[in-house]
Amino acid sequence: MGDRIRETRKRLNLTQEQLAESLDISVNYISEIERSLKHPSLQVFIKLIEVLDVSADYLLRDTVSTRNLYGDKVLGRKLERLTPKQRVALEALIDTYIEYLD
Repeated sequence: MGDRIRETRKRLNLTQEQLAESLDISVNYISEIERSLKHPSLQVFIKLIEVLDVSADYLLRDTVSTRNLYGDKVLGRKLERLTPKQRVALEALIDTYIEYLD
C-alpha cells in the first residue's frame, strides 16, 4: 500500500509535507506509511483516498500476499482429498511436529 500512496502522491506532484498537511498528520508518519513501516489509521486511510482521489480497492490491492492465497488453495485442495480418518491423523502429526518445534 505504501508504494501506491507514494506513486500517487508523486503523480499528483505533491510533496510529503503537502500530503501530510492535507491529512493533518506529521511528515514522519506519512513517510512511515509510504515505506510500509506503519499502516494508516482508518481515519487517515479515508482521508488518503479522498485527497489522492483513488479507491480504497486501489490502495488495498495486493496487500494480502497472493502467493499465500495460492498456497492456501493448493493445500486446501489436498486436504479435501483426505478421508476424515486421514485428516485426524494429519492433525495429530502436525500437533506433534509443532510441539517438537517448541
